[in-house]
Amino acid sequence: MPILIIACLLWLAIHLGISGTRLRDRLVLRLGERPFQGLFSLLSIAAILFMGRAWDGAPAELLWDTPSWLRWLLALIMLLAFVLFVASLTRPNPTAVGATNAVAQPPRGMQRVTRHPMLWSFALWAAVHIAANGDTSAIVFFGTFLVTALAGMPSIDAKLARRDPATWQALSAATSIVPFSAIVQGRNRLVPREIGWLTPLVAVVAWAAVLLLHPWLFGAYPLR
Repeated sequence: MPILIIACLLWLAIHLGISGTRLRDRLVLRLGERPFQGLFSLLSIAAILFMGRAWDGAPAELLWDTPSWLRWLLALIMLLAFVLFVASLTRPNPTAVGATNAVAQPPRGMQRVTRHPMLWSFALWAAVHIAANGDTSAIVFFGTFLVTALAGMPSIDAKLARRDPATWQALSAATSIVPFSAIVQGRNRLVPREIGWLTPLVAVVAWAAVLLLHPWLFGAYPLR
């Protein structure tokens, strides 16, 4: 377990201590955007490989036994995560929006629901796997990704606000971190046709494929 904790802390240091912070801005000024992104990607790959090996060898104490009915519910929540993830690939994320004019390209589709659909998909994925595994090593491993996703949302917002205040002001006025918050507050509206039918269809197919192949891909039966 100590090795797993060290690996997870390394991941958090890379993503919460660098990405989205002023340290990132200084590194980009010194290295350039592309070299920084390349270095950051290499560090991230190394960290996640370290985490995977550490988790594989970490002792696990079972804290709860997940009942079968809850596993079905968790599987349905994972379907929502797939929908959010696929939808996030059809529109640029908030950091990419900063390169365009927010008035000319207002939030559309899933961005009306939340401006961070991809990070919410990761957060749901992590939370589902914590609940499904119910052991100490899973809490540390998947909890690291849960913290990264939840903390990453305001971090991305802060980066955009520093880089392009005008775009950030327009984007934040019409969107929200919390799903449906901007819609409930009357700052936006849900337009299902902008999401379309292809996004949920691709999500359902991908979800079903992963659910069926999960035992062979990851060695665990999600519905047992």
